[in-house]
Amino acid sequence: MRSNRATVRAGVSMAAALPMIAGALALGIPAAHAADTPARDALAGTKPAWATAKADKGATADSARVNARVYLAGRDRAGLAAYAKAVSDPSSPLYGKYLSAKKAQARFGATKAQVSAVKSWLKSAGLQITGVTSHYVAVSGDVAAVEKAFGTQMHNFAKGSKTYRAPAKTASVPAGLQGAVLTVTGLDSAPHKSTHDDQLPPPDAVFKNSGPFSSYFGSNIASTLPDAYGQKIPYAIKGYTGKQLRAAYGAGTYTGKHVRVAITDAYASPTIAFDAGKYALKNGDAAWNTGQLHQVLPKNYTKTKECGAAGWYGEETLDVEAVHAVAPNADVTYVGAASCYDDDLLDSLSKIVDKHLADIVSNSWGDIEANQTPDLAAAYDQVFQLGAVQGIGFYFSSGDNGDEVANTGTKQVDTPANSAWVTAVGGTSLAVGKGDKYQWETGWGTEKATLSADGKSWTNFPGAYTSGAGGGTSKTVPQPYYQKNVVPKALATANNAAGNRVVPDIAAIADPNTGFLVGQTQTFPDGTEQYSEYRIGGTSLAAPVIAAVQALAQEAGGGKAIGFANPSIYAKYGKSGVFHDVTDQPTGTDLAVARIDFVNGFDAADGLATSVRSLGKDSSLSAVKGYDDVTGVGSPANGYVQSYRRH
Repeated sequence: MRSNRATVRAGVSMAAALPMIAGALALGIPAAHAADTPARDALAGTKPAWATAKADKGATADSARVNARVYLAGRDRAGLAAYAKAVSDPSSPLYGKYLSAKKAQARFGATKAQVSAVKSWLKSAGLQITGVTSHYVAVSGDVAAVEKAFGTQMHNFAKGSKTYRAPAKTASVPAGLQGAVLTVTGLDSAPHKSTHDDQLPPPDAVFKNSGPFSSYFGSNIASTLPDAYGQKIPYAIKGYTGKQLRAAYGAGTYTGKHVRVAITDAYASPTIAFDAGKYALKNGDAAWNTGQLHQVLPKNYTKTKECGAAGWYGEETLDVEAVHAVAPNADVTYVGAASCYDDDLLDSLSKIVDKHLADIVSNSWGDIEANQTPDLAAAYDQVFQLGAVQGIGFYFSSGDNGDEVANTGTKQVDTPANSAWVTAVGGTSLAVGKGDKYQWETGWGTEKATLSADGKSWTNFPGAYTSGAGGGTSKTVPQPYYQKNVVPKALATANNAAGNRVVPDIAAIADPNTGFLVGQTQTFPDGTEQYSEYRIGGTSLAAPVIAAVQALAQEAGGGKAIGFANPSIYAKYGKSGVFHDVTDQPTGTDLAVARIDFVNGFDAADGLATSVRSLGKDSSLSAVKGYDDVTGVGSPANGYVQSYRRH
């Protein structure tokens, strides 16, 4: 399932195929033998890990309906991955030699013959073709037809407290298709969709922060509240604005001019243009130019109740306003998905790649790795690789639940941030001082303790873990070459002696206690809809901030697309002044802020809640000197944007 990084609001933790050759003789096997037992190619990863013999509840009824997508491998699957690597690697002679969308499709996309062969095979099994794109053939049919097409029985399996349909063995396709099929999704019926972690109502119901606040870090000390870590602590920030974030991350005079940034989420806020315009006007950002904000939306939305559609409006609002605040002249295109399901989110990513709508793509949604199946991972990676060959880079938030143990009981990373083909963005707590001066960052991880009844101490200080930047070592994705010699061996080999992908790659502001101010039209208790502002955080904030910084860097590089950024980011690691090396105790001691919140999230009618929030306490994850699994290589320093300048 997908989760929109459940934006953490202030105070509450809330996301090689060959050309087609027909006939058995072309496969190098005797025709008679082929006719008796046709050879088949297995589609690895199509049987979910949870579909075990112990969980098997028996065969699915033949009449049950299945909707699936058969993803096309294209002309040269291995060649696509190789070219995506080469154009993204600064040490490669092909670095930056991107292809147009049209040339990428011509070189790596499926041929008409491949599409025709796949359609014929599916129809011959009794399946109905319901849609065809350059990426997949969508089909619908009963279980009997699916079993015939994919060479596996469909059974019902227990997964947790529920029962879902899944293949009883790995699905396969006729070998005569010559590797034209990448994978098939939809054979299992477990939901691959978003959930909202928010402990508040979704953004259609108003949310407000109480005060007192600090306007910059340390500007307002909570002198009447108890000490924390042996000292008086400041009140939480009201919410940083673009001017402060630009200064913290070395924007200089760059504004993202002539750079295109895309944002994907599910659904679309009906008030985004008004909200973004008013927010910029009120908070000192450059006014939006006519035609600077675009929306690419589906004809119809689905599963709006199941996905909590209105809960995604705040996500879009945050993403759009954060990108504009940091890169005020960048062109922004919002691409909304028809629902929070993987298929629809994949369609949104594919629209960007197929039409090259942007060079930089911010994505503040995801799910735990345990819910990601290899079939979907393959479909996502293909889109990311097609983007890379065109110079398109994808940035995904790393998650808001630290190592996920408190959330799921199992230590794991989030996905698609775990893909070796995306830039995973971790989170920090950020201190910007007087005069917009960068002071320090810690890894984002929060422990909360409440004020005692007599007001003289913090109850059970430092309190319970609430939220923090996602990170750690993947259990499924091998270590990418660019992480070698940078990521400590102990992290890389935590789940596999050969080494696996470690998340994140880079980081930026995420802690809602040092968060960003956003403005959004919300529904007030009296039923009226009004624009209001509140502080927000989460790696939902970090991803668009980094996407915006990349827009500044691309401008600094003369407009040349950065593309898939990880090889470049890791190549810059260790160079002076490029990254802030974020640690959990940047001042040599533990840090905290004081928070006062409305109990009802709106006004003081139901009272106020006073708490202390400790910083740099991210579950079992730690921000340490050098690369770490909370902040990656660190956050952009003054030299980061400048490092992309052509010399």
